[in-house]
Amino acid sequence: MEQLLFPGDAQFWYETLRSFGHIAYGGADFGEVVATSQRIAEGDYGSWHDEWLATADRVAGEAAWALDAGHPVSARDGFLRASNYYRSAEFFLHGHPCDPRHEHAYERSVDCFLSAAALFGPRIEPVRIPYEDTTLPGYLYRADSSGEPRPTVIMHNGFDGTAEEMHFFGAMAGVERGYTVLVFDGPGQPGPLHREGLVFRPDWENVVGPVLDYAMKLPEVDSHRVALLGNSMGGLLAPRAAAFEHRLAAVVALDGVYDLGPAVTNLLPGERSETERRLRADSDPELDALLDRMTTENPVLRWAINHGMYVMGAATPRAFGAAYLDYHLRDGIASQIRCPALICDAAEDLFFGGQARQLYDDLTCPKTFLEFTAEEGADAHCQAGAQRLALARIYDWLDDTLGAVRSTARMLAD
Repeated sequence: MEQLLFPGDAQFWYETLRSFGHIAYGGADFGEVVATSQRIAEGDYGSWHDEWLATADRVAGEAAWALDAGHPVSARDGFLRASNYYRSAEFFLHGHPCDPRHEHAYERSVDCFLSAAALFGPRIEPVRIPYEDTTLPGYLYRADSSGEPRPTVIMHNGFDGTAEEMHFFGAMAGVERGYTVLVFDGPGQPGPLHREGLVFRPDWENVVGPVLDYAMKLPEVDSHRVALLGNSMGGLLAPRAAAFEHRLAAVVALDGVYDLGPAVTNLLPGERSETERRLRADSDPELDALLDRMTTENPVLRWAINHGMYVMGAATPRAFGAAYLDYHLRDGIASQIRCPALICDAAEDLFFGGQARQLYDDLTCPKTFLEFTAEEGADAHCQAGAQRLALARIYDWLDDTLGAVRSTARMLAD
């Protein structure tokens, strides 16, 4: 898709398109996104933060006024948009260490989402999911107040998104279709990272397992029809969990990711094996200097490394690259997935082009490949800008797949 704004900065444009996409489920208004973008200096992280913060503050203020004046629908809608705008404001502030402005914008994003959640019917319930010696933050969405077990989607974001953002990336789409939805932030994602310093871990099954333990006890969850959906880098983490956690009835990779290593090694000279050795070495000043130079020249890489050091707990760009090497579905991992898998692919993925097909080809379970194209306006990473189209196809697949699971369970019971 042509860059309609920020023509010289692919990362700024993608993040703008991301907010355009959230219009579909109430996370933005077109005019607010355009007006804010026009005030931002291309490539300037400070300008990005200041202008999105100004918009978020204004919208949140109007929502608070609407609530005080007895207009709950207007308040709910305003708080939802403000939550997304605050998320956008702090997006580029995750250097190592984090910019101090990050804390304020992140907390405001969560607070506004909580204010909106309380105004839905049924209310979106904040939950704390037991995990090791702490808890993971999340949200429980109910299709109605009957308490009846329903097909369920557990979902999480990826490398840089929040649990709150999943409202727009699939949670409300599920509620509209009668699903129970449980959203959570895992280690490395904003809630646990921001508040407890928990960084990403590659063995994601040890994160999803406790979440499933929690979900299976909820009366609104049909334990035979639970799917897992992972967004962005979650398109690797969710299949990784499904390879070892066989209580799942289906898994969705939005979009499919097979191996994070090439995102780093393909940018560097030499054979992959030698590059991996250098990334993991105790010292390599020449490679350190090359990475520093590349981050100065490439705005997408600049953001990815800054953010990656933060979420991986890495002290240097090279240490971040080394950490990335541990995240993959090679070496027989993908072939251990038993449940049906939906692998989504964006034709012009900015970050993981070609990887969805690699994952799909390595699967031995029942599998479906779903490609989105430029002609549909859905060719960006995770179909940013085409949420209604993408989620319709994803939930249609889930309807058919989980319906088949229910039929099989009934046959076995008979």
